[in-house]
Amino acid sequence: MIDQDYKDIAKKVSFNVANKVLPMNELPDSLKQAYDGMFEELIADKAGAFAQGWDKLPASAQRLITQAEFHGFYIANAWMQLSRVAQEIADSNDTEEEMSDKEYDGVFGRLAEQSLKECFRKLKKARTDRVMLNSLNKVMAD
Repeated sequence: MIDQDYKDIAKKVSFNVANKVLPMNELPDSLKQAYDGMFEELIADKAGAFAQGWDKLPASAQRLITQAEFHGFYIANAWMQLSRVAQEIADSNDTEEEMSDKEYDGVFGRLAEQSLKECFRKLKKARTDRVMLNSLNKVMAD
């Protein structure tokens, strides 16, 4: 069950992490809305992928950071991957017709899943890699 405190922590961490790469306060309104929509979708975790993955983590990994903080870290990573892919699509000189012919359906879901796996790998590695743990903590801080 996600309460408001959990959501607030996740949102703060997600913003902090994403802000290290993309100046979040300078995003156009359309991108702010996209970020907010993505945040709401991933925090809801309707498919249970995040919760199941968290539950499968070794206790030693779970003790490194709180679940809410890690949820925010994952959401920021998904946002950055989605932003990168969106920029690549925008930079391609494809016409709208060529873009509609390409397979972009499901891109968000695949990116979110890939980001989640990557984040879990990083957290597991941080158990024995102090540099990785320090890096995670630094990027999540204000």
